[in-house]
Order: sequence, then structure tokens, then C-alpha cells
Amino acid sequence: MTTFASQSDLKPKKISFRRLSKSAYGFTAEGDPNTGVIVGDDGVMVIDAQATPLMAREVIRRIRRVTSKPIKYVVLSHYHAVRVLGASAYRAEQIIASRRTLGLIRERGKQDMASEIGRFPRLFRGAKSIPGLTWPTLVFENALTVMMGKLEVRILHLGPGHTGGDAIVWLPRERVLFSGDLVEYNAGIYTGDAHLEEWPNTLDKLRALKPRGLVPGRGPALSTPAQCEKAIRFTQEFVRGLYLTARRGAAARRSLKQVYEATKRKMDPVYGRFPIYEHCMPFDVSRAYDEARGIKHPRIWTARRDVEMWKSIA
Repeated sequence: MTTFASQSDLKPKKISFRRLSKSAYGFTAEGDPNTGVIVGDDGVMVIDAQATPLMAREVIRRIRRVTSKPIKYVVLSHYHAVRVLGASAYRAEQIIASRRTLGLIRERGKQDMASEIGRFPRLFRGAKSIPGLTWPTLVFENALTVMMGKLEVRILHLGPGHTGGDAIVWLPRERVLFSGDLVEYNAGIYTGDAHLEEWPNTLDKLRALKPRGLVPGRGPALSTPAQCEKAIRFTQEFVRGLYLTARRGAAARRSLKQVYEATKRKMDPVYGRFPIYEHCMPFDVSRAYDEARGIKHPRIWTARRDVEMWKSIA
């Protein structure tokens, strides 16, 4: 029976909790989903909640090593289950997301939850602790400023990329950026629900902020401008290369399987050694092939569609 590459990925990852500035921390785990933490004057903000309440408790344990302040805010950088379903553990006053992310939760949250849990069981430890979908309590259109005492926190939707509703969190005084999965570094990049043609332009807007520190969606927390630029470029080049190959294949009327094979030949030598690359690529190529053929709004992944796709090209 054909199984997802991720279903054999069962080895625990080493967790790091790194301070990037006076207020900013990155919770990272060797290519697994990251969580950002901001310790303000009057409380704590968490960016991306982990996949289950059980897994979120490890983030809370790290937070409690550096502060006893209450966790007031959880920001959802986008709607994917692996990022949001642990939110209830924080008991935050507000769960913040872009209005576009709220729309995507309404449209496809249930299907995404079932799909992701089936794909990658290791990332959903304690799945029975999930109370259901995570719903934001505060939504914004393009920008929201939160004052955490004297610390200014900007939450921004700069354009589509990893999804149609991506939010970033920016500390202008400390110049630290929490990018969500708009930036993924030294890891396989998931683009199964992406807007690939627009994503590089959105990354240019992140670059224009000139961050000194960066917590990407996956990969290590970064603490120099040069490292931040390298991570943005890593994602940008992956997205452009993926979409260019799909466009050429679609124009030549090649099948999805043929485009998948051509994309792997091109990208394996550069990206193949990184965590979850093999898992991501079938979903990445499927989305790129769709967009190249004019399907601009990503099709909804379901558990059934996942298996059918994997059997056809993996």
C-alpha cells in the first residue's frame, strides 16, 4: 500500500528556544513547525500555536522559564491545522488572524484538519486533546497594531503566498520578524495551498522591512540581517523554480506525473536533503500544476484527495 513519506517520519526532533532580542524568542525543532514568542511589558504573545494542546504545553513550559506574565494573545499566521489546533492550551484573551484566514477556516478548516492529521501523525501527538477547529476572536483586514505596554507589535497581511491569508508579526523597534510559512528555511517548503505567482512579490515586501532577526515557519531562528536575507532568498528561489517547471510542463501538455518527475530532477540536488522535502513535493507540484493551468484558487485537500494524488505520482 502506498503511504505518505511523512508516515515513516517518527523520530522526535530536538527543540530549541532561542532569544533573538529583548522581547522576541523562537521555539524551533529541526524543520518541524515553529512557534514565535513575544514577551511584552504586560503579557505574552504567541505566534502559531502548534498542532495540539498537548504539544502546545511544551511551548508554555519554555515560556514559563523566562516569564510569569499572562499569555494574552495567540496569532494565527494562517489556517493550517498543524499551526492552529493547539491554541486552546494557551487560554489567551484573543486569538488573532487575518479576515482572509477566517474565510479559509470557514471554507476548508474541517477538511484540512482531517487531511493533515492523516498525512503526518508525528506532528499531531495528543490529537485527542484537540477540542475542534480554532476560531479567531479578533480579525483584521491588512494591518493591526497591538501595544503590549510600551512595546509596539504590528500584525500585517502583505499579500498572498503560502496561503491567501498569511499574517506576519513585526517588532519595528527590535526589527524582529515572525514570518509564519511565508519563509521556510533549511526545510522542505510546503506549497499545497499556495499562490505561487504572487508569493515572491510578497517576500519582497518582507525583505523591505530589513529584519535583523527572523523566526521562519520552519527552520532555525535567525539573528543577523545576512541570515534573514538568505532565508527569504531560499524560499523565493524554491517557489520560482517550482512554478517555472510547472508552467513549462503545462504549456507542453505534460501530465501531472511527468511534471512531478521533471520537478524532482531539477530540485532534488538542491533541496532533497532537507527535512520533509519528500513529503511536501507531491503536494507542491500538484498545486503548481493547477495554478499553471489557470486554477488560481487552491483546491481543497481532503483525506481522499491526498491518497489519490500520492498514489498517482509518488
